[in-house]
Amino acid sequence: MSAFRPGLLPSVLVLLLLPGLLALGFWQLARAEEKRELLAAHQARQIAAPISLTELERYPNPAYVRVQLQGYFDARHTLLLDNRTRAGKVGVEVLQPFYDQNSGLWLLLNRGWLPWPDRRITPTFATPDTPLRLQASVYVPLGEALQLQAGAPATGWPRVVSEIKPDALWQQLGRGGLSYELRLEPGPASLQNDWPVVAMSPDKHLGYAVQWFALAAALLGLFIYFGLYNARETRHEPSHRPA
Repeated sequence: MSAFRPGLLPSVLVLLLLPGLLALGFWQLARAEEKRELLAAHQARQIAAPISLTELERYPNPAYVRVQLQGYFDARHTLLLDNRTRAGKVGVEVLQPFYDQNSGLWLLLNRGWLPWPDRRITPTFATPDTPLRLQASVYVPLGEALQLQAGAPATGWPRVVSEIKPDALWQQLGRGGLSYELRLEPGPASLQNDWPVVAMSPDKHLGYAVQWFALAAALLGLFIYFGLYNARETRHEPSHRPA
């Protein structure tokens, strides 16, 4: 008689759930490694000297590369990136076109975060109207962010948006511009610019991986337990053979 009889239903459940739990665990491990590499690249590029926009073309992956800018803001076409929070407070990030005189390119410069506690009142901020020398770093998002369902297209300026599309802005304004968002470093034109490098740390991804692997181990343990238990119960059942 078999020493292991798990039954049909537990066997099916394990076949369906165990591969998925293991896949989720390994996916979290891969995400943790990706975040470690991203943090290392960010740290290395933040201590490097800033370059000009014309030199940026030689970087196949320009994320977090620091650049030196010289030019002026276009305060008339301001974007307010909505649904940004800091320390539990709601607000927006202020992005404005900036003309770099050295390269002849427009770029979309994120000046930082601004609180917006009362949605009935447009947030106020000052924009320097003189030429400036600034430093910023290129921001390349890891993937498409989750967006709320879009309503009617926004009109007027400043314009509240839920995502940043520099190319669409340059096309609308009829300008030649950089395809990336740049985040301003602390200086005379910056607002609150304490952006996190990653939304979730590698350690948190590792914690989630441990949870998925623990669930997989628990599922496998229960499967083995019920298989042995059912086999033992079967062996102990009284026989009803006719005399």
